[in-house]
Amino acid sequence: MAQLQPLRGTRDLLPEECRKIRHVEDVARRISALYGFDEIETPIIESASVFKRSLGDTSDIVSKEMYEFQDKNGDAIVLRPEGTAGVVRAFISEGLSQLVPLKLFYRGPMFRHERPQKGRYRQFYQIGVELLGVDKPQADIETIAMGAQILRELGLQGSTRLCLNTIGDAESRSVYRDRLVAYLRTREGELSPESVNRLERNPLRILDSKNEGDKRVVADAPQLKDSLNEHSRKFFDGVQEGLTALGIEFVIDPLLVRGLDYYCHTVFEFTTESLGAQNAVLSGGRYDNLVSDMGGPKTPGVGWGAGVDRLALMLGEIEKPDRPVAVVPLGDEAEREALRITQELRQVGLSAEMSYSGNMAKRMKRADKIKARCAVILGADELAKGIVQVKFLDTGEQRETKRSDLVQLLTSTGV
Repeated sequence: MAQLQPLRGTRDLLPEECRKIRHVEDVARRISALYGFDEIETPIIESASVFKRSLGDTSDIVSKEMYEFQDKNGDAIVLRPEGTAGVVRAFISEGLSQLVPLKLFYRGPMFRHERPQKGRYRQFYQIGVELLGVDKPQADIETIAMGAQILRELGLQGSTRLCLNTIGDAESRSVYRDRLVAYLRTREGELSPESVNRLERNPLRILDSKNEGDKRVVADAPQLKDSLNEHSRKFFDGVQEGLTALGIEFVIDPLLVRGLDYYCHTVFEFTTESLGAQNAVLSGGRYDNLVSDMGGPKTPGVGWGAGVDRLALMLGEIEKPDRPVAVVPLGDEAEREALRITQELRQVGLSAEMSYSGNMAKRMKRADKIKARCAVILGADELAKGIVQVKFLDTGEQRETKRSDLVQLLTSTGV
């Protein structure tokens, strides 16, 4: 019988990976709270219409990557491929428009049927934020600044770069689309089949094609900045001025358009060179028409999502938050007392682990392996005297203490 394995594109998160993912989520949750964002959690499964209405039929997610199926009632169900559409659906269905400006933080697993590679999985984890109800550049600046602070708190700011662009409002994009299509028609024979298909459906996506032939064609294409109307130009100037005032460095990438149909005005990505092809770690933009397109009231919005898996890959080892106390008994009677000691320590909030078998050397080796801060050693002699030996493993110091004083010693030393 074949050995059971995780499905392609999924993987088991072992303890060290779980610690890294939890660390990323905890840092993001803490920093987002400083900016006034409250946490929201939406269902992993949604009606297919939530994403087809929001992401657009021409997006890669809808056309290629969504896990869509019929449930037992025959309804079209989707495993959520991204976070924004679900949050906006909740904004509409829960009647949250009266609370704007509304700041929301989310976290959790997402699902896309993509070709797996380093940093890209079919079940992956995201953190993200949405700021709804503010149509000014200040909202864009604040959400980007929060993303930058999260990366800084994770120790990753030096290995990431903020790329920034504008795709303008609907009027600007319409003018640019005509100019871009007219140019691309003159070089259609040099485009990849996928880009030829996009020429009618979503020509702006050709700008961020990874095909080398497409890149050569796009290099000479008209730039969107030359089609911006006055409002779009002023909005983008305001975003740049605000980021500069906050000391947040960025580069303008005229080919950055993002892959989802709902974006307008500001789009941005924090990228890295340490993960190979999967270089975007935190990405987002403004979406002023998404809420109304999904049937809600006209409500501007801006937000981002970050790949927790990719951020975790960039982190070093994450130690357990509380180094445990190793309880090392020798003999059956000592083991019974060690159980009581271990439970007492846990009940006062100290992490504690008891070694179950082996001689003293093996049990102390186990204490080193779990990176214990100290070892509580007891055998027949200690039991008879009502004492324990406490060895502080970082310094090698060992002291004898009364059994009744152990909890106070370990809670007061903080070692």
